[in-house]
Amino acid sequence: MHPAVILRVLGVLLMIYSTTMLPPALVALIYQDGGHILFLSAFAITLISGLVCWLPVHNSQDDLRVKDGFLVVVLFWTVLGLYGAIPFLLGDQPNMNLADAVFESISGLTTTGATVIQHLDDLPKSILYYRQQLQWLGGMGIIVLAVAILPMLGIGGMQLYRAETPGPMKDHKLTPRIAETAKALWILYVCLTLVCAGTYWVLGMDAFDAIAHSFSTIAIGGFSTHDASIGYFNNPAIEITTIIFMVIAGINFGLHFLAWRRKQLTHYWADPELRFYFQVLCTISIGSCIVLYLNGTYENNWDAIRHAIFQTVSIATTTGYAVADFSQWHPLIPTALLMGSFIGACAGSTGGGIKVIRMLLMFKQGLREMRRLIHPNAVMVIKLNNKAVPDRVTEAVWGFFGIYLVCFCALFLAILGTGLDFVTAFSAVAACMNNLGPGLSEVALNYASITDTAKWILCFTMLLGRLEIFTLLLLFTPMFWRH
Repeated sequence: MHPAVILRVLGVLLMIYSTTMLPPALVALIYQDGGHILFLSAFAITLISGLVCWLPVHNSQDDLRVKDGFLVVVLFWTVLGLYGAIPFLLGDQPNMNLADAVFESISGLTTTGATVIQHLDDLPKSILYYRQQLQWLGGMGIIVLAVAILPMLGIGGMQLYRAETPGPMKDHKLTPRIAETAKALWILYVCLTLVCAGTYWVLGMDAFDAIAHSFSTIAIGGFSTHDASIGYFNNPAIEITTIIFMVIAGINFGLHFLAWRRKQLTHYWADPELRFYFQVLCTISIGSCIVLYLNGTYENNWDAIRHAIFQTVSIATTTGYAVADFSQWHPLIPTALLMGSFIGACAGSTGGGIKVIRMLLMFKQGLREMRRLIHPNAVMVIKLNNKAVPDRVTEAVWGFFGIYLVCFCALFLAILGTGLDFVTAFSAVAACMNNLGPGLSEVALNYASITDTAKWILCFTMLLGRLEIFTLLLLFTPMFWRH
């Protein structure tokens, strides 16, 4: 462990992050809502804090080790959540205490989309923009962005990338150098955001809403500038566009990178994870449509189909947008949607959940064990795309799943201890651990009514989900701190 290099990296990252306070300040000046002062103050506080961390150790020449990378990632996401809360704390609108401000900040950065704010339509434009920007930065991971810059400062980046990137196969790099990988991912990310924003604008959103919603759509975040979310626009074309971009953002960005580099699309359908991803979305969508139709929830069948598909894609990809209050539908649908969020999006995407590839591997492992009951002496290999999956990978997947369940149960009991009812507690932990956002019962619309203690527990839950359990839990094990 090298405290000096950890402090140096943390200082650099904080100084980089401080610049993200400037765009909301510019928005405040454009819309003249008076918010520029609080964002400039937040910029100064964050920049000075970064300098204080960096200056005493800026000459340190130690290399960044694997353990250092994990510690930096956890520290930075935690510190970022605290510094990201500064504009919420300084502003009069919305008026937030520390728990609410940190909850909103961490929810944005982890792309969870759970909010404690009510009456979004009345907020200053600069605050609304800032919330969306938090999600956009957190979507691909601010660490990956910084990794593209850190090599120029003499700081290795691979350890940070491995610690932050979601998915079971983290050593795979799209390009030979980590800086090139980070840049390639961010170029893709920015291009998708621009296309999404342009499409929203053409279909009827004003420029502000188009940019704001493109940020949270590509980030699979779910924050909106309106209380009614996407339902505010009541525009089928916008809803269809949102569905398309949520699905795209939920796909492994490695596949998008290959499509960009090879100028072809054939490899998409060859990917077993993507096929399983589509099968899950289609199955839940069809089931939701049938239940809404049979129960006569909507007089118009087109409305039933449109809302069912939208909410399925939104919840299953862990985005969290809404066009209707799905918690009021037949209980089968919100339960199925919440279960779908456990599967989540593909590895290497901006989505949350356990990840499609892990669920697929566990499904194949289950089938193999059933076959062994019939053919106990047969040698059976799990394959993905006609390639054998090493036993180490399947063991890691089951290990992840086991730890995930243990953490979920522990956090669920902790939230129950704060006084929430069973449905609220279960859905709140599921929504935050899967980085989904909306839950059921008391947290269906927002989290304003729950206690501060519950909010702090859920802040930890969101970070646990964003960093995929192991990265954060490693810090609580004695072996991590041993030399």
